[in-house]
Amino acid sequence: MGLVQEFKDFAMRGNMVDMAVGIIIGGAFGKIIASLVNDVIMPPLGLLIGGVDFTDLKIIMKQASVDEMGNAIAAVTLNYGNFIQTAIDFTIIAFAIFMMIKAMNRLKKKEEEKPAAPAAPPKEEVLLTEIRDLLKKQ
Repeated sequence: MGLVQEFKDFAMRGNMVDMAVGIIIGGAFGKIIASLVNDVIMPPLGLLIGGVDFTDLKIIMKQASVDEMGNAIAAVTLNYGNFIQTAIDFTIIAFAIFMMIKAMNRLKKKEEEKPAAPAAPPKEEVLLTEIRDLLKKQ
């Protein structure tokens, strides 16, 4: 199977509109969580730790400098504060998705536990029942 055909089969599997809606909602959800972490959770946490702004936490590997032409060379930094914020974002999003999937599985399990409607009897059995009822009337 050619690569193009294989990709086409993959892309057409499932409902593309549902997938697109999920991706868009997921992106918006990610922005909401990022704002929650950056604007609501981290400032009080930084205050509790001693007035630390997590975005300022970094290790300077090379100081900023100016080359011989007078051009500024930016500092090389290891921004571990941003990493901490991103890790907290990920943890909150992963927990929210876990809770959503858990709720969906619980609903699915309840549906499976519902007793199924009894199957209709075979045609022969229905016919024999009708014959029996007619014979009883006679």
